[in-house]
Amino acid sequence: MANLFLKQAKQYSLTRPGYPQQLFDFIASKTPVHDVVWDVGTGSGQAAASLASIYKSVIGTDTSKKQLEFAPDLPNIRYELTSANISRSEMEEKIGTESSIDLVTVAQALHWFDHDTFYNQVKWILKKPSGVIAAWCYTTPKIDDRFDPVFRKFYSESKPYWDLVRGLVDERYTSVKFPFDPVDGCDHTGPFEFESEKLMDLGEFLTYIRSWSAYQTAKEKGVELLNDGVIEEFTNAWGGGENGRKIVTYPVYLRIGKVGNSLK
Repeated sequence: MANLFLKQAKQYSLTRPGYPQQLFDFIASKTPVHDVVWDVGTGSGQAAASLASIYKSVIGTDTSKKQLEFAPDLPNIRYELTSANISRSEMEEKIGTESSIDLVTVAQALHWFDHDTFYNQVKWILKKPSGVIAAWCYTTPKIDDRFDPVFRKFYSESKPYWDLVRGLVDERYTSVKFPFDPVDGCDHTGPFEFESEKLMDLGEFLTYIRSWSAYQTAKEKGVELLNDGVIEEFTNAWGGGENGRKIVTYPVYLRIGKVGNSLK
């Protein structure tokens, strides 16, 4: 995972969408204690920064040193570079001891994880029985009726360069294993749907595409996904608009649950 985003860390930090406040408000409403959050796969800190406005302390971990270089420096966020296969001793040293974390978050990264190993770590470190795990993804963006069909065709043609786990995102995390109890007030663990909006011009949108892991994989295979023909097609479909900027809407899908007292 770390290697996939190594070469485009700057593009990732600049053009990836943030997440809506409604998402964090919902998660906070389901978290009984707002002390300590472990933000796993924090990347360049998009989620960590928002969590820091609600929770007393945020620990953001990632396996990519390059990504962490672009994360926001806030007084109540501590970033830690971790091993890809983090050991119990490393967890205790860098994150916390058993039953010490109120909330574990994973933004746009759960599909990369070894789920059985990760969930065992989550169940060990979350406070029992009310510690919460929240994991979300966003799917392909929507712009308008003119541009969306062109983009959907492009995305479909990029499929050979995506890792197979991307399918979990395309399925809105409906098929991802999630062995946790529903949080209070809910009768299921999701996905719950939100929307994130970002104002972008075409150049910024192209930079967002260049931040894809699929773009980097294609490039390493000698394929330029954003070739002249594609850029021309995008330009024609994008059109004008005020200063060439448009609202790009990303559907966000959340799985959320609490650890309970028993392992599943």
